[in-house]
Amino acid sequence: MRLAPGLHRIGNDIVAAYLIVTPEGITLVDAGLPGLYRDLERELAELGRTTADIRGVVLTHGDSDHVGFAERLRRETGVPVFIHAGDATRAQGGAKPKTAMGPWRLGPLLGFFAYAARKGMRAQWLTDVRDIADGDVLDLPGSPTIVALPGHSPGSIAVHSDLVRAVFVGDALTTRHVLTGRVGPAPAPFTDDPDEALASLERIAGIDAEWVLPGHGAPFRGSPADAVQRVRTVSANP
Repeated sequence: MRLAPGLHRIGNDIVAAYLIVTPEGITLVDAGLPGLYRDLERELAELGRTTADIRGVVLTHGDSDHVGFAERLRRETGVPVFIHAGDATRAQGGAKPKTAMGPWRLGPLLGFFAYAARKGMRAQWLTDVRDIADGDVLDLPGSPTIVALPGHSPGSIAVHSDLVRAVFVGDALTTRHVLTGRVGPAPAPFTDDPDEALASLERIAGIDAEWVLPGHGAPFRGSPADAVQRVRTVSANP
């Protein structure tokens, strides 16, 4: 799905990953669920490209529904997979803390699990990763800049690309709550430290961008400052 010149999404409002497309190559942000690999191949075919054009995968954090097909892609093409050092162990199948489930509704919950069943819920953990840190500018298409957003997980990040005027936020916020179906910018469920996650959003509020792109929910067309303010409003009035 084309969002803007050079900016594409695969998946849907339940689980999504993104492509930064340039003549020199492609950067993939997140890898969704394992079954999204076919969606990736279809999207690339429509662009006249292949997986050989992907220069790197940048993961916003190490949860299974973001690691997705990254290991398969790395194994088949040799493409490097980047993740913040704080989540490297999680992305390789290490233990993660249990978090409260919070509010839920049966319809959205069943919808999430049905989609996950179709796209492969079983994690394909990474066997090799490259560590990244806050402030890094990666030598990849779109010159992605790493912004640490600890809270959802210790190594959660945002990825900012000025080329496509976008901030990719993973689960630092959501625009569709996978458990309740609530739409609009809001805190994400299954967050390790909700207070820290909310405070971390201030780190993207000043970024000049036109898109805020979460791992779950519709793309948000607007400024990061607007998205962050909406999250804070929802957090204060749950």
